[in-house]
Amino acid sequence: MDGASYASVEEALKAAAGAPIRLRGWLHRTRSSGGIVFSVLRDGTAIIQVTVKKGAVPDAEFESAQKALIESSVEVEGTVHNDARAPGGKEVRASAFRVVAFAENFPITGKETDETLLDIRHLWLRSREMASTMKVRATILDLLREFYDGQGYTEVHCPTFVSGQTEGGSTLFRVPYFDDEVFLTQSSQLYLETMIFSLGKVYTLQPSFRAEKSRTRRHLTEYWHFEVEAAWYSNDEMMAEEEKMLAFLARQVVEKHPQELAALKRDPGKLKNIEPPFPRIRYEEAIELANKRGLHLKYGDDFGYEEEKVLTEGFEKPFFITHFPKEVKAFYHRPDPAGPKTVLNHDLLAPEGYGEVIGGGERIWELQVLLDRIKEANLEEEDYKWYVDLRRYGSVPHAGYGLGVDRLVMYFLGLEHIKWSLPYPRMMRRVYP
Repeated sequence: MDGASYASVEEALKAAAGAPIRLRGWLHRTRSSGGIVFSVLRDGTAIIQVTVKKGAVPDAEFESAQKALIESSVEVEGTVHNDARAPGGKEVRASAFRVVAFAENFPITGKETDETLLDIRHLWLRSREMASTMKVRATILDLLREFYDGQGYTEVHCPTFVSGQTEGGSTLFRVPYFDDEVFLTQSSQLYLETMIFSLGKVYTLQPSFRAEKSRTRRHLTEYWHFEVEAAWYSNDEMMAEEEKMLAFLARQVVEKHPQELAALKRDPGKLKNIEPPFPRIRYEEAIELANKRGLHLKYGDDFGYEEEKVLTEGFEKPFFITHFPKEVKAFYHRPDPAGPKTVLNHDLLAPEGYGEVIGGGERIWELQVLLDRIKEANLEEEDYKWYVDLRRYGSVPHAGYGLGVDRLVMYFLGLEHIKWSLPYPRMMRRVYP
């Protein structure tokens, strides 16, 4: 069969009964019953049953089919037949079955702990759960680009090595840089702001790094960050655009990935419910709501994982919390002219306990206001000289946000922990493999 053309399993499932087919992939499951071997073949597009009958293939190939363990790589030739009992309702009856490489006993049996599956992540990625997650994740990234390209945004890229902090010094990874020391980026926001003056609306997708000593189900030290900045946008306008974006993503995921959602046991109704408008509550309302539910928060407290988990109770779709105290948020958030003790910002929280997925708001665009906030935050103006410069040469109102891709995947797919949302998670105690 060398050199022959091969179809994908997905194509085989769409083929008419009786159609000749050539496939190759890995044995997902296999069992023998007398003179027949039932194998389930996986190739990255789907799975299909292959039946290998004694006498229908050369004897040596039948013996190979009997001997081959799961994850053995194989090439198959045969015809497609309808079979309601088989996965996808189709099977291939083999006329040739060649084992490319026999696998050893596969170390995953279904009884492994999470830590074990993390240790052998390179093998667990072959599971239907992880494969389904990776497919949906790839679609979400494509859809983000499709949505923002359609809104007139330009994709740009920003540095990973940075000389100043964006969020907070305690969460920075410091790395040697020749004879100096720099930081791994926490966010590309400040750099994105430089580009709105020439491009108007921009976005980027790249890793960000947070040295937070957090061991919750939603924290990573290295995560994929989708960030947006747009000239002439207000906080309200940015929230409205986020609503449209998330609704678009949810509708498309439901339409494109019914099999993956089913494999992950995710109710598509949860995603269908993601439609504007999203509820909006102010920070002080959130404090009151949290305390009614048994917490003991005071004005000025920030929301962590546990607080957000409580706040999401009763919400069936994402919702915004706005107008945080300026002391709680980073220096660049614009104070609200109608109440300067608060800022024009928003956190978007996902229901079902998933918590913050997006953080954004208006940026300070007035020179003196920015200088005052840098001073109030005990930062060195010299470290942000280039950022301050933007306010000297044609500054305009603008807004933006940052979205944690891994958290969004976790929420969309109803995953128990963020470590299942990407191939190789980096967490406080996990950098292997």
